Amino acid sequence: MKFLGIIPARYASTRFPGKPLADMDGQPMIRRVYEQVRETVDRLYVATDDARIEAAVKAFGGEVVMTSEAHRSGTDRCHEACTKVGEGFDVVINIQGDEPFIRPQQIERLKECFSSPEVQIATLAKAFAKDGDFEATLFNPNTPKVVMNKNGDALYFSRSIIPYIRGKVHTEWLAQHVFYKHIGLYAYRTGVLSEIARLPQSSLEQAESLEQLRWLENGYRIRVGITEQETIGIDTPDDMERAIAFLRSRTK
Repeated sequence: MKFLGIIPARYASTRFPGKPLADMDGQPMIRRVYEQVRETVDRLYVATDDARIEAAVKAFGGEVVMTSEAHRSGTDRCHEACTKVGEGFDVVINIQGDEPFIRPQQIERLKECFSSPEVQIATLAKAFAKDGDFEATLFNPNTPKVVMNKNGDALYFSRSIIPYIRGKVHTEWLAQHVFYKHIGLYAYRTGVLSEIARLPQSSLEQAESLEQLRWLENGYRIRVGITEQETIGIDTPDDMERAIAFLRSRTK
């Protein structure tokens, strides 16, 4: 199988304008993401609507494709990029442009999901630590949760706690059940990506503001690969400061 990696990157951001080009200890963040995953796919592109990001990617030798400013989501941007550069690829991997510590093993885990021919879409999840802070994990609406069936296909994603543990106080829930945090990496068979890009927004998606619920509501199956690695997303300048400190601590 041939895998195409796409890193959607837009300049406009309410909380962190210009985020892909933010300096991360001497390199723009988009370069750190690109170089983390370059060797895991057959071809890798940054998909952007901004000439400044295009120039920055070309400057470090990366491949870039220009896309529309009108896209509602990273999936839509991936689809346009795929129509321009994706001929001959079996699977498209949508790689978050604001997670510079993504592990190559996570991309490989996504790719493994497609060894089963029935898999249409794949994503990742990580078990919450049983001794973790339940308020910072289960009760955090910015950390979506996922539950799967026995085959590893997603039953539902939610910002709420799923499942509910009846008869136990909240502080005991992590010790009573394995809860899974959704890791926002996606991979799609190219034909499926074309199909889901044409779907209108669904009621569950609008309620939870989770794009993947649109696919479930329309009958698509999402295989969930389990990863042991955590990801560190960067949404604000404060997140970037913490990420730089983490990066420097790893290189000492």
